[in-house]
Amino acid sequence: MFHALCCMLRENNMKLKPLHDHVIVKAIIEDEVTKSGIVLPDTVDKEKPEKGEVIAIGPGKLMENGQRALMSVKIGDKVMFKKYSPDEIKVDEEEYLVISEGDIIAILE
Repeated sequence: MFHALCCMLRENNMKLKPLHDHVIVKAIIEDEVTKSGIVLPDTVDKEKPEKGEVIAIGPGKLMENGQRALMSVKIGDKVMFKKYSPDEIKVDEEEYLVISEGDIIAILE
């Protein structure tokens, strides 16, 4: 999915600009708490994340009529997505997920 991602360097900060209907998400990793109250850190179970915060969105999918479909999510939204759909990328030692908008299941409120 790297071909669908444009990276621009601006003021020593890497800015990611996704193309089409792609969304860049920072994973939200939550510690699991058992029924008895024991906290299991995220290092115990290396499951793929299913939640994240949107940090960048593309302009929308280009439709056959030449117009762009509106994106359903916005920067700052907390979302749930399909577990195995994201592509993982690393920019400046930070890990991000690149997801197609269609793989986002819900916006968390």
